[in-house]
Amino acid sequence: MVGACGRMGTMLVKRIMSTEGITVAAAFDLVRVGEDIGDVAGIGKIGVPVSDAKDLEKVLKEAKVDVYIDFTIAKATVVNAPIAARCGVNLIIGTTGLTAEDKTMITSEVVKNNVAAVISSNYSIGVATFMKLCKQAAGLLGNDYDVEIIEAHHNQKKDAPSGTAMTVAEIISKEMGGKEFVYGREGVCPRGKEIGIHAVRGGDIVGDHTVMFIGNSERIEVRHQAHSREIFVGGAVLAAQWVCKQKKGVVYEMADVLA
Repeated sequence: MVGACGRMGTMLVKRIMSTEGITVAAAFDLVRVGEDIGDVAGIGKIGVPVSDAKDLEKVLKEAKVDVYIDFTIAKATVVNAPIAARCGVNLIIGTTGLTAEDKTMITSEVVKNNVAAVISSNYSIGVATFMKLCKQAAGLLGNDYDVEIIEAHHNQKKDAPSGTAMTVAEIISKEMGGKEFVYGREGVCPRGKEIGIHAVRGGDIVGDHTVMFIGNSERIEVRHQAHSREIFVGGAVLAAQWVCKQKKGVVYEMADVLA
């Protein structure tokens, strides 16, 4: 676990330690180094101290880790994920804000080091279903319908639009033959054939995503609301168990895990 002392990290530690066949072998963070990660997560000592991220390579090799789980920030993931790959460790990456270049670089490390990876902007089973429904709707409705995407998250989220919003926009664009993206609108901006993407930030919203397919005289909305981060935790643990059994040198998506 990288970012093990954060909100998602501690939830993942709890879930992993209560799941048969998987255990926390190493934990990394920039804070609370040296403390037992079980104490940090509130489940009591498990005999795994929090290590400084700068010791990632050394600890991964000593602990004989099978899977690296990363829900941190993009600038940390682009440094740490390649190190894990070079150590022969499979990757589960849920970090959002990664650029296309970042993903290409990580994919190259996965292939070169013959490990398997799941890289997904969202590990919710419900969101995977939501994306499939949006793809089906885009294919059925075609270019006669305008598409707008609205996402809402808590006021501490650093990146916008969300990774999930961008993923679903890319899915719909591909299904409709290619669309430009417009991020919010201001001033004189007549609508073209783009997909509009809008971000809302406030309070403690876990994650809401709405896709609107808007035609003449009717509108279809596909919506997903996350009530708790537990949905992401469960999906990430499922992916961690799944990825170890898959063909190496390949980057998978959450849709592959659920196929």
